[in-house]
Amino acid sequence: MAGRMRHLVAALVGLGLGLAALGPALAPGFTLAYDMVFVPEPVFGRMTFGLTGTLPRNVPSDALAAALGAVLPGDLAQKLILLSIFVMACASAASLVPSERMAARLAAGVCYAWNPFVAERLLLGQWALLLGYAALPWAVGRAAGVAGRGGGRRLLLALVPAAIGGFAALAVSGLAALTVAVAASRPRRTAALRVVASVLVLSLPWLVTGWLRPAGVPADAAAVEAFAARADTPFGAVGSLLLLGGVWNGETVPEGYGHPVTATAWLLVVLAALAAYGHWWWRDRDRAYAGFAAAGLAGFAVAALGAVAPWLLRGLIGVWPGFAVLRDGQQYVAPLAVVVAVGLGLAVEWMLPRLPVFAVVCTALLPVALLPSLAWGAGGRLQSVRYPDSWEGARRVVQADRTPGDVLVLPWAAYRSYPWNGHRRVLDPLPRQLTRRVILNDAVTVGSTTVPTEDPRARELDAAVRARGPLTEVLRVHGIRYVAIDAEVPSLTAALRPRLPGARVVMAAPELTLFEIPAPRRPVDPAPPLVTALLAWIVTIGAIGWSMSGTPITLVPHSTPFSRRKAPTCGS
Repeated sequence: MAGRMRHLVAALVGLGLGLAALGPALAPGFTLAYDMVFVPEPVFGRMTFGLTGTLPRNVPSDALAAALGAVLPGDLAQKLILLSIFVMACASAASLVPSERMAARLAAGVCYAWNPFVAERLLLGQWALLLGYAALPWAVGRAAGVAGRGGGRRLLLALVPAAIGGFAALAVSGLAALTVAVAASRPRRTAALRVVASVLVLSLPWLVTGWLRPAGVPADAAAVEAFAARADTPFGAVGSLLLLGGVWNGETVPEGYGHPVTATAWLLVVLAALAAYGHWWWRDRDRAYAGFAAAGLAGFAVAALGAVAPWLLRGLIGVWPGFAVLRDGQQYVAPLAVVVAVGLGLAVEWMLPRLPVFAVVCTALLPVALLPSLAWGAGGRLQSVRYPDSWEGARRVVQADRTPGDVLVLPWAAYRSYPWNGHRRVLDPLPRQLTRRVILNDAVTVGSTTVPTEDPRARELDAAVRARGPLTEVLRVHGIRYVAIDAEVPSLTAALRPRLPGARVVMAAPELTLFEIPAPRRPVDPAPPLVTALLAWIVTIGAIGWSMSGTPITLVPHSTPFSRRKAPTCGS
């Protein structure tokens, strides 16, 4: 009972951190920022299951959002997901601290839930990646004992949040779990095989559709520098990664973070945490914690690869395009965040019998004090807004039409800066609101580098859309039924009207204009067959059900490497 109470307290502290961090984002409405896209009535469309011919990056995270949106209001589903990230992060990190003292465990939980990595990825809108991050301490804890009886089931269950997050989240968690298993579990071969098997099974929903998608643009090795870690502190790119920052997008750095004084203080905290971790391990020599440190070191090396040796990463991508998953290097510092958080908890454990309680409490709250700009919706940068009524009107018009055909979205770009969203940049929400295939230009431009579009339909239409000639006949031939023009550029509708002769305006509003293309001829859809994707989902869900059938459902893993022995202290 005492153990369950400790886990409950850590979860409640995580909830408090989530409330403080999200602030205005918890008001009625939706928080739309970069990749964070939730809609009032999410649909199960082809994109939900990775069947549009593009890389299935949103599989299966969109399915979770759609499932929750089917039973809850869409904005409430979003807020529950975001709060759960902070709850899981605090509870999971606290569970790894080998201490009976609540202060030490909570110090680790606070550090893991409130740091530059969380802030930058939250501002980037990558809630799916953060789901995997939040459960990573559970995953590495289970990986340390994966070779034991029932270890495979427990690991599979611990990896479910990362699997929901998609291939990026699962790549990070899988790499960390494999490193821990090889370093800490015996026999190594059995441990490694169980980790690989768990990751492969959980990857099936996106792995199968990704393999079967039509041949498209290969991974662009030239984009390595664009997505490599960058310096957001005075310590350069590598130093920024050590401080758990260094995201490639400079627009998502928290306000005030990176100031020389703050950055130096963060560096001292990280070094002290790593020193406490190393000192405790040197005395105890626990293989599990050696595995956690190895995972942190491996993740740090991968994170720095694009910044330190971009030529090597370009070469790897040239050999196999799958290595492109390593381009966004900063996400791989997540295992290091586990080590830093546990180290801070061990530092507090050492301080408790030696320093006043006030000093211990201040140390435990240092992450919050050094990153105050994460509070209150990252200083107001995360706000709740309501979709204009015209968006619901457009959805009703499109859904009521029985004539087949797809929807083309203009301006010809994936990210928008809607006036009604405070001009905050966000991925276009229409694909998640319509059951029809929505075509937009998903090319990404970072600085002077543009990563080409992956959508085969977008590539077919790219030249015609960029040209200045009539579009109606071209769109009709390519199976386009509607053209949706949003209000990001108010003059665009008037400029495009002469290019759509014969198209009928079926809805006109200040925020969105909808044109109907007459009698489209629907082309052959190059997407993978639905039955193949469904089989992959069935196998994955069955494996998760199998793992749950033999594993008690608890807040944290019930069998961690230190659960059956007295917790040591960090003191000499």
